[in-house]
Amino acid sequence: MKEQTLAMIKPDAIEKKYQGLIIQEILDAGFEIKAIKMLQLSKDQARAFYSAHKDKEFYEPLVAFINSGPIIALLLEKDNAIEDYRTLMGKTDPEKAAEGTIRKKYAETIRRNAVHGSDSPENAKKEIAFFF
Repeated sequence: MKEQTLAMIKPDAIEKKYQGLIIQEILDAGFEIKAIKMLQLSKDQARAFYSAHKDKEFYEPLVAFINSGPIIALLLEKDNAIEDYRTLMGKTDPEKAAEGTIRKKYAETIRRNAVHGSDSPENAKKEIAFFF
């Protein structure tokens, strides 16, 4: 059964002009792009999107980073989309990400990590609704 997930290309990847390469990797991995939009999140939108992390030490730096430039939000669909996209992204820390993953290739640090993907069906539904 087809499943949907949210993917986000973050400001660091767009600044370095990696968005086309990342989108091609997503397509090559068999995902269908059902919707796509480029926008810059306001501070309030960034806080709302990452509200699950509001009590964590990295929350404010994360909000500032995601608000620092444009992002691309993508609604992806394929069988097993959530798990498959998380595998394609690689671990949050690019130093620990597997060879060939998006984060291994394009992320700078654990905080400037190029992409985001939903981590559960519940969060996918919320995150897709946030953007689309």
